[in-house]
Amino acid sequence: MSCFRLATATALAGVRPLPAASRSGALRLLTRKRNPDVAFARRQFAVAVENGGGKKKPNGTFKLAVLGATVGAATGSVYTMYQRWTDGSSHKEHEETKPTRLGGIPAGVRITKRYVNPKDTSGLDIVLFQFQTCPFCCKVRAFLDFMGISYAVVEVDAVLRQDIRWSSVKKVPMVLIRQQDGQYVQMVDSSAIISLIATYLQDKRTDIGELAQFYPHTSFFDDDGKKKNDILNKYFLMYREHTPKGVSKETEETDRKWRSWADSHLVHLISPNCYQTMGESLETFEWFSQAGEWDVHFPKWERDLMVYCGATAMWAIAKILKRRHALTDDVRSHMYDALDQWTTELKNRNTKFMGGKQPSLADLSVFGVLSSMEGCQTFKDCLQNTSIGKWFYDVKALVEKNRGQLQRERIENLAAIA
Repeated sequence: MSCFRLATATALAGVRPLPAASRSGALRLLTRKRNPDVAFARRQFAVAVENGGGKKKPNGTFKLAVLGATVGAATGSVYTMYQRWTDGSSHKEHEETKPTRLGGIPAGVRITKRYVNPKDTSGLDIVLFQFQTCPFCCKVRAFLDFMGISYAVVEVDAVLRQDIRWSSVKKVPMVLIRQQDGQYVQMVDSSAIISLIATYLQDKRTDIGELAQFYPHTSFFDDDGKKKNDILNKYFLMYREHTPKGVSKETEETDRKWRSWADSHLVHLISPNCYQTMGESLETFEWFSQAGEWDVHFPKWERDLMVYCGATAMWAIAKILKRRHALTDDVRSHMYDALDQWTTELKNRNTKFMGGKQPSLADLSVFGVLSSMEGCQTFKDCLQNTSIGKWFYDVKALVEKNRGQLQRERIENLAAIA
């Protein structure tokens, strides 16, 4: 850079703007020269004059945008750190969580009754934690009863859930199954429980606790980006070298299809139908109390709490479920359509059961779901408006025929709780 250019730039950086009267003269002085250095200085000087010798102030909108971006980034960072802190694995996918093993039955668990079948050759020691009229619990019981398996029952308070306080999973059905080493493996999810036990009954060479490890919970993100955990192979039976005799790929696929249908479609029609009005909801819970013998297993205050709080809560939840599953106001029609779909499939197959001459796991699953509302007005309406009755009572007859003998257990400390 020439000395003139350097001097001019230095002067412009440190000198205040010229008065208005002097500006024109200075400009005329600079324009008389044709030297490139003079032209450069002239341009720099003109810019400085136009800007008033100072820097241009940032636009207010630009400031607001920068501030908003900064606050947004900070808020997002804090939320992300909070999510990571509360759930260290919230960002991870395809993580597997194996079934839990316990050293024994947790202290304080109250066995309310047992079903004992003298002909049971399974060798299994099972404790079922349930709500008597929960559709998923009914599925597990229907399977155990049909297979003639003995098991103990813990009737859980649907509101307080005191008998499963020991568990990190606060839902039923849940089973504890004794392993060969005396420990108990804890399994949840009705379909996974059924698949696990059905797998074991096909081949007892592998310990039930080891088989349970093949049904882990796996994390994944759904279509809405929400993290979920599920047992992805819960409808599959785990065979060893080969599939059992009489089991084909077609029968397996059919079984899985309808078992999944029972869980993903049929069961979601029950609440909107059984709890349409507050009156119907109370009527349903009174039947639940009778079927579950709540007056026997729980003190009166706890029984009343379950009936009235449960009825109110389910009446409200039914409205949410109705919207979630896009049901019309005529919710009965959706139930009738589902049952017609099932009976039409049976008719097309020209078989008594979906499994042929004997109920399959799909038959037992659908039967279990429907049996949960057997004492409700919804079920009575279904018998009158669909052809589900014959199939239902045929399955029920076989389930009750194979069921073990009921033995009631003495409930301790009940008087002290009341």
